[in-house]
Amino acid sequence: MSVRAGAQTAISRLTAGFARLIPDRRGVAAVEFALIVPLLLSMYFVTMEVGQGIEANRKVSRIGSMVADLITQQPEITPAELAAILKIGESILQPYNRSAPKIVVTAIDITTGSEVKVAWSGKLEGGVYSKDATAGTLTTVPATLKIPGTFLIRVDSYLNYEPLITWSPGAKSTLGLLSAFDNISMKETYYLRPRMSQTVKCETC
Repeated sequence: MSVRAGAQTAISRLTAGFARLIPDRRGVAAVEFALIVPLLLSMYFVTMEVGQGIEANRKVSRIGSMVADLITQQPEITPAELAAILKIGESILQPYNRSAPKIVVTAIDITTGSEVKVAWSGKLEGGVYSKDATAGTLTTVPATLKIPGTFLIRVDSYLNYEPLITWSPGAKSTLGLLSAFDNISMKETYYLRPRMSQTVKCETC
């Protein structure tokens, strides 16, 4: 048998083998399942992560309203009391615990000359309370709230949201498609006026 005839025979057998496979439907379901499952799992985890991110953002907003509400009910407050209130605000994020929030409280005095100054300030960052801006420092407020002779409490809530699905630094360099959604910055600012007095004093803040 010549080489050419042998090659033709091999091709004929290969063609016949493929022809027999074409009508064979066994295993199609398993192949389709293997192709679809990764897509379905990806959609499931993305949907779950988006839902958790939205809930975390709502809680960041709730921190500001709750902290401001508790502070503005006091005619006077101490650093220890302020730290305790900020700790309560931090606990609102539970059960989310992949990163800690930063909460900054600033008491703002708007003078009769329309100067916007910090009366006192404190913050909770990494679970530790400390002073923030120095008293007398100039700051800003929205134009609608800039009323001479008034007092405001401003609460800024920050959170670097860490997704449940995390990627190692090595994986990010090669599979960085979702790295843009890692460590999402969330921030909310809330203003409230004192309700029990004209100002909220904190002599040692």
